[in-house]
Amino acid sequence: MPPEPLDRAALFQAHRTLLFSIAYRMLGSAAATEDVLQEAYLRWEGTDLEAVRSPRDYLVTTVSRLAIDHLRLASVQREVYVGPWLPEPLVGVTADDPLAAMTLAESLSTAFLVMLERLTPDQRAAFLLREVFGYDHLDIARILDTTETNARQLVARARGHLQRGRPRFAATSRDAERLAERFLVACTSGDLDDLLGLLETGAVAWADGGGKFSAARRPVTGRERVARFVVAVVAKWRRAGEVEITPINGTTGLLFRLRGRIRAALTLASTPDGERVDTVFIVVNPDKLSRDIPARA
Repeated sequence: MPPEPLDRAALFQAHRTLLFSIAYRMLGSAAATEDVLQEAYLRWEGTDLEAVRSPRDYLVTTVSRLAIDHLRLASVQREVYVGPWLPEPLVGVTADDPLAAMTLAESLSTAFLVMLERLTPDQRAAFLLREVFGYDHLDIARILDTTETNARQLVARARGHLQRGRPRFAATSRDAERLAERFLVACTSGDLDDLLGLLETGAVAWADGGGKFSAARRPVTGRERVARFVVAVVAKWRRAGEVEITPINGTTGLLFRLRGRIRAALTLASTPDGERVDTVFIVVNPDKLSRDIPARA
């Protein structure tokens, strides 16, 4: 009896969560990630499956290279982006979600994705493949179509750039989660004193409106200014619609809905010891808040 034909769609779907996880961490945009996955599938449909030794390796390679090309274009576009650029939030994604749990959940956080912005596209791909997805340098070289020596250099340079900022990410701790929950409860209640006690002295708040919605175009700095800014913003949300504490990007965040539609998302980054909030991220750009999380594999 001849072997059953391979189901291209089923093979692609079996690896979809991994492919989405790689591309989203590369691009910081669910919309761009979907574009990359769609292009990858079109190429997959035109491939001779009998010549493919490993569908997983083929698809990871295709998605990684497409994401690098997309990121190079995005880097040019971000040079003229109005105000701070923040990644598109993944609403409803908990630390146990396949998009986060398959690797370290912290690597899905807003803070980590913002930190990756200081890397070149090749460095970003090499670092993620090595540090988040566990590929060895030889595999990274094959995926990026380079030498093993260059793959090692890309990872090492990426580590060097990231070490100048925040320490290497770690798995999300319960202490950090409890801190986020306390902070967000204080935001919704308008308890300025409680917020001040939870913020690091040099705290910073970033807001991404993309020039399409009113937002601070420069970072708000300092504990007192950040506390007052956040209290004012959340109070405005509460007067206009609904505010809820909910999972976002593998951690706890705050969501603002108006007539059922998501209009803003707020996430946090804590100090390395998890005792204080040092960064607040607010996304109000409507282009980043209108999409549902795609179906999992």
